[in-house]
Amino acid sequence: MRQFGRFIIGGIQNKIFNLVVITMIIIVVLFGVVTYRQAKQLTELTRETNEKQKESINSIASRTMDAVIDSSLGESTMLKAYIADDIFSELEVQVRMLGDYAQKLLENPTAYPRIAVKYPDAEKEGTITAQLMYGEDVDVKSLAMVDKIGLLGNLSDMMCSMFKSANISSSFISTYDGITVMADDRPASKFDENGEYIHIMPSDRPWYKGAEEAGDIYFSDIETDSFTGKAGIVCALPVYVRGRLLAIVGADLFLDNMEEAVEASESNGSFLFIINSDGHIVFSPQKTGIFSVKQPEEVIDLRSSEYGELGAFITNALNGNTAVKVIEIDGKEYYMAGSPMATVGWAVVSVVDKEVTEAPANNMKENYERINNDAVELYEKSLSGAKKVIFIILIVILILGIANALVLAKKIVKPLNHMANRISELGGEDLAFRMEDTYKTGDEIQVLAEKFEEISLKTLKYIDEITRITAEKERIGAELNVATQIQADMLPRIFPPFPDRTEFDLYASMNPAKEVGGDFYDYFLLDDDHIALVMADVSGKGVPAALFMVIAKTLLKNRAQMGGTPSEIMTEVNDQLCEGNEAELFVTVWMAIIEISTGKGIAANAGHEHPALRRKDGSYELVEYKHSPALAVMPGIPFRQHEFELKPGDSLFVYTDGVAEATDSHNELFGNERMLKGLNREPNAEPKKILENVMDSIEDFVEDAPQFDDITMLCFKYYGNV
Repeated sequence: MRQFGRFIIGGIQNKIFNLVVITMIIIVVLFGVVTYRQAKQLTELTRETNEKQKESINSIASRTMDAVIDSSLGESTMLKAYIADDIFSELEVQVRMLGDYAQKLLENPTAYPRIAVKYPDAEKEGTITAQLMYGEDVDVKSLAMVDKIGLLGNLSDMMCSMFKSANISSSFISTYDGITVMADDRPASKFDENGEYIHIMPSDRPWYKGAEEAGDIYFSDIETDSFTGKAGIVCALPVYVRGRLLAIVGADLFLDNMEEAVEASESNGSFLFIINSDGHIVFSPQKTGIFSVKQPEEVIDLRSSEYGELGAFITNALNGNTAVKVIEIDGKEYYMAGSPMATVGWAVVSVVDKEVTEAPANNMKENYERINNDAVELYEKSLSGAKKVIFIILIVILILGIANALVLAKKIVKPLNHMANRISELGGEDLAFRMEDTYKTGDEIQVLAEKFEEISLKTLKYIDEITRITAEKERIGAELNVATQIQADMLPRIFPPFPDRTEFDLYASMNPAKEVGGDFYDYFLLDDDHIALVMADVSGKGVPAALFMVIAKTLLKNRAQMGGTPSEIMTEVNDQLCEGNEAELFVTVWMAIIEISTGKGIAANAGHEHPALRRKDGSYELVEYKHSPALAVMPGIPFRQHEFELKPGDSLFVYTDGVAEATDSHNELFGNERMLKGLNREPNAEPKKILENVMDSIEDFVEDAPQFDDITMLCFKYYGNV
């Protein structure tokens, strides 16, 4: 043991010093190693957690976006096609009504007065008038022609009313010998730029030839109007008298609004186009490429284009509603959904650029990666600074002693360990990293914790927004289901309805489609010896049709209970429904009042399906006769009615068009023949069994195809006074 000044080498003081120094060095080294490993582990956990969060966000965003596109694009396309087709469907109804009236005139010309039809007068531009048009070689001043023109003049008021109420461009009747009576508000267009009268020969027009060849309602392709030069479509119907074609009635419909709507549909990578029955695009906002409208010499049938997948999709869209499908064209992918316009055989197709739909998710991922990279970079900078601070602290620890070293080490390591453990627990639906007192160290560890909390909150906010959108969609669907149930609850559903009456039995049912609609049935005793039966179908779907159904059902029952025949009841209810009918809805109605003691009845049919009648020991057969117009089409019109008589054992079956128009997966209709076959499975069965047999036949036919319309039926069996 040697002493050098105040230091003793080899003595107890030296051993204590050496022990303290060695202990401090060991502690410092161990602390440095532990700190390094903890920092490295935290970095690895941070990167792994970021990858897990990124994968979770990508998965949720992808699933949610696919679900939103599949639901919203498909339903939106169906709705747009339905709205567009409703225009043509309404046009067909109006033309058929005009055709019925024209046929009556031509069948009984002596029963009607002669009403003059004037030549076009340019000074009456803007005034709805009926005008006389004729071919260049037609002698309109001959006695025969003057008489015929006067007879056709009886249609003037109806055609002017059609022009005013049906949103058409013109209505007309043209005879085989060159006479045309036309109603519109553009008499000036009947003269050329020199003021010369424009002669037209109707038999030369494509719509005349098309209707003559079809023998029934005919929709032309898009044509250029002879007078205005505008693009439009013609709905024409031949009028036959005793097998001879005497005239063509019809109406023009300019398609400016449809074209403008299609042009305005282009937005953020999405647009609509309309394709006709020949596979040609007739309206599109695209100016170039496969989806543009081509010149006649360049037009192509998309069903047989070079893009096989697109051709198959277009074929399906013309035949029925398609699911949302991703189609690749020239290396670019599009979401596409199609829905047909059944009346004219066209289809509406919605197109969305897949790259555009993915842009928000991609932007979110890019922002997430940027925020994450910034956080990692800040973390690494903070960690680098922390290492320097730790090194200095370690030097100070060596100077100040083990106690300060242990306290300082604990202060540094504890929050890092806690943060690493919390981050390792994140995953799945638990992505919430929140600031805790443990991380509030006032240094880079607190900064790192604050950045993690910021990233976590942004992620949760995005997920909550997606969840909110999905929940809102489910809420709307639930409300529609409740509306459907409320509508069904308004119909009488207690059977047997009159258990103390043995003279008859009846049963009725309504199987609603997915949306609320307008079908309804009703039955009620007017007195002890009379019962009223009602079967009706409101045009359109959704809440407006359901509200209109409630009004029509209430008015019919209230008026029937006041007394009168079905014709009188319908006449008054029709006038009431026409008042304020700005939505232009209408309702087809079959109504009968039966005298229970005798089986004698009176029925009126306002545009509804033909009933089926079964005589005792016989089979069900359709009872066909001319209809009156539907209710709410036009005020002040009379309604036909006819008498019938039920014998004991006879049965009566009435229904809505949802029965005959039930469609299978091949777009084939169930039809009246299959309905009669279902009725005649057990023709003598009780009313409830009769309806069950028909419903079983429908379900066997449609199989898994979706139901697009309400299926409503009523069977009345008469026993008499037994």
